[in-house]
Amino acid sequence: MSISASTPSSTEPTPHKDEEQRLRELGYQPVLARRMNGFGNFAISFSVISILSGCMTLYGFGMSTGGPAVMLWGWAGVGLFVLCVGMALAEVTSAYPTSGALYYMADRLGGRKWGWYTGWLNLLGLLGAIAGIDYGAALFTGALLNLQWGFDPTPGSTMVIFLCILLLHAVLNLFGVRLVSVLNSISVWWHLAGVAVIVTVLAIVPSNHQSPSFVFTEFVNGTGWENPIYVAAIGLLLAQYTFCGYDASVHLSEETSNASVTAAKGIVRAIWVSWIAGFVLLAGLTFAIQDYAGTQNSATGVPPAQILIDALGTSGATAMLLIVIAAQLFCGNAEVAAASRMVFAFSRDNALPGSALWRKVSSRTQTPVPAVWLSVAVAALLAVPSLYSATAYGAVTAINVIGITPAYAIPIYLKLRAGDRFQRGPWHLGRWSKPIGWIAVVWVAIVSVLFLLPQSSPVTIDSMNYASIALVAVLVLATVWWFVARRSYSTPAAYGNAREQAEIAEGIV
Repeated sequence: MSISASTPSSTEPTPHKDEEQRLRELGYQPVLARRMNGFGNFAISFSVISILSGCMTLYGFGMSTGGPAVMLWGWAGVGLFVLCVGMALAEVTSAYPTSGALYYMADRLGGRKWGWYTGWLNLLGLLGAIAGIDYGAALFTGALLNLQWGFDPTPGSTMVIFLCILLLHAVLNLFGVRLVSVLNSISVWWHLAGVAVIVTVLAIVPSNHQSPSFVFTEFVNGTGWENPIYVAAIGLLLAQYTFCGYDASVHLSEETSNASVTAAKGIVRAIWVSWIAGFVLLAGLTFAIQDYAGTQNSATGVPPAQILIDALGTSGATAMLLIVIAAQLFCGNAEVAAASRMVFAFSRDNALPGSALWRKVSSRTQTPVPAVWLSVAVAALLAVPSLYSATAYGAVTAINVIGITPAYAIPIYLKLRAGDRFQRGPWHLGRWSKPIGWIAVVWVAIVSVLFLLPQSSPVTIDSMNYASIALVAVLVLATVWWFVARRSYSTPAAYGNAREQAEIAEGIV
């Protein structure tokens, strides 16, 4: 495959200056601090994908929806398709490196309504991701406290832990993008080293391991549905949920040096590194299962914690859980950064109620402070049903997937529809652009339908998939608000003189 990632030689000496000029050409006055390098940009998407968050928190879900065979082969297959989505999205990112990301791309390539609905879907997915990641971290924290001190991880106590984690992430994000970048860089090595340690210990310490036949072919159906194909399709949620959030590289592009190239590279690298490391992690966990039914019904409420306890004992499990929880905290912090930039950008174009407040940026840290607080507040509300329903967490993760995944495909589809009218950036796929783009669009269409379907049978008030309700609610809200805000909402073409740009910046900061 010939993929170009070169930039004209004239741009190499001063990428900072050129990116600021490019942003002005796209219509925006720079107000965010461009303090993130290429590794930091890759790191934020890798941290948001977070195999130690997604794989671990939905492992119990995977044990019932297809079991080991679907978890392992589903991961391999989903990862390949997601890589196609990521490469196609990276190509559009190179042409439009702005914090608005997906909705700005859709607006430019398809018009205002395309941008509007893409933005609302993207926002739903990002806020659902914060809720899913941080609630997952709360579940694991509860499991650790149960292991050490006999703490009872009730829904109420888990919610309290969840709110404390949200508060921590809000505060960390208020210190500016430089701290976020440093934490994400640490996160990369923490994740990779953490996977290596966990898998190595699980391979060496337990005296008994599952057979390769069990790990790669065992099918388990605990959903209540009889059709194995349906069950396996639902089971793909584990992988697809984990492979979400790589648009973080685009949302932080206005704070990244040479973003036209580095943000595109950040997306692709984050996916393929996560793909390899995640497969190793899932295989290591599954080989180490000592009692399948006992793991599913763990008193900790977290099946991977039970695997660690059975295989390593209390002390070993505690050490491994600390590795996982730290990784999940890194992940949630990165997701708050990405979501807050989306809130900022969408408000900058007057798309949200109260946009004048949410687009304000701190003059000291150059961080969108109100947007950070709004992001964690909405995430807290999305997790409230977990107080009343055991299946609500699966719905929160599905909200993330069905919100953000279609938003990935819309700019890719519009780029394909535009044909030669699309002016590609310095990073592109060359002759592979169309085939990879169409694979991406078709895959997203399939999974968007899958994760609206009921996950367990019989379908009751407690077991229904509330992701469909969340999707309808956000589309209704977007449609109603369109008629209110359509006169004020717009992405700029290109601002005129320096005086106009200064006036715009003064209204934001």
